[in-house]
Amino acid sequence: MTMTIKMDQAKELVLDVIRARLVPFLQSSPGIGKSSLAREIAEENKLQLIDIRLSQMDPSDLQGLPFKHQDTNKAVYAPMSLFPLRGEDIPEGKEGWLLLLDEFNSSTPAVQAAAYRVVLDRQVGQYDLHPRCLIMAAGNLATDKAIVSRVGTAMQSRLVHFTVDVDAKVWGRWADRSGIDHRVKSFINWKPEALHQFDPNHQDSTFACPRTWDFVSRLVQPYDVLPAEKLPLIAGAIGEGMGREFFGFTKIYSELPDIHAIQRDPEGITLPDEPSVHHALSGLVAYHMTLRNADNLIKFLKRLSIDYQVLSLRSCIARVPDIRQSEAVREWIRANASELM
Repeated sequence: MTMTIKMDQAKELVLDVIRARLVPFLQSSPGIGKSSLAREIAEENKLQLIDIRLSQMDPSDLQGLPFKHQDTNKAVYAPMSLFPLRGEDIPEGKEGWLLLLDEFNSSTPAVQAAAYRVVLDRQVGQYDLHPRCLIMAAGNLATDKAIVSRVGTAMQSRLVHFTVDVDAKVWGRWADRSGIDHRVKSFINWKPEALHQFDPNHQDSTFACPRTWDFVSRLVQPYDVLPAEKLPLIAGAIGEGMGREFFGFTKIYSELPDIHAIQRDPEGITLPDEPSVHHALSGLVAYHMTLRNADNLIKFLKRLSIDYQVLSLRSCIARVPDIRQSEAVREWIRANASELM
């Protein structure tokens, strides 16, 4: 068995493996962000990401295409242009490349065999990969009934294996810095189990997972109030059952106190008792808090339980780091630093 890790652990562990000039192999259920992690690593380390889906490749794509050399009359292999080879110029503004071999164990045994040389020898056909080309692999879990082939034993011992599990708190920290709609964040805070609803035996067209919640965020952002006729948009991303639940949650927002009314009378405005409303309120305040209104919104947040205060401030600080310049926010952090961490 491979030890299971969380997505926030995965980044540093992957970097540890890559720095050692080895190849990490991340496996997880579909849709929890393996490809997004590769993009994040590439961006933060100034690497050009090359995303190769091995399930769509032919062995010749990895070995190169044969042609007759005009001088020797022997067949040689021409590598595909997507692979950076020794001697090539590094892209301007970059430090190198990150080659992601995605859907690694969804490829055919013949493609996996062709990938051995890329991973083990760092070669494409007869050509060496560029020394600044780093490699990572990713794939789905066989236990999720995804289309996978067992990785051969020759390859198994050449990879560093990780199984990544989904975690709502870890996802929440990612969502805070990634611009996910505050209604989606509030819903997942209220119902963490909704983040990943993958069932290998499901009969729906799709399912709720970090990837599809990102879709929902993009779909709802244009609408301050989500009209009923837009429900099919949500259902098309996360399935009808979960789509209806989320749509019902967004209706709570239409019944919340107006943010301007909260700013005007933070300590006197009526505060509903329903927990789902408190989740929605904490998200609403985090979304609207600025240096100009922080004093009054902090007064209002203090009327909520400390858990909701932490959710709101953590999200707000990730969105607007300068909010720490507010004296009210600094005072709150001094009093609740241990909770915020």
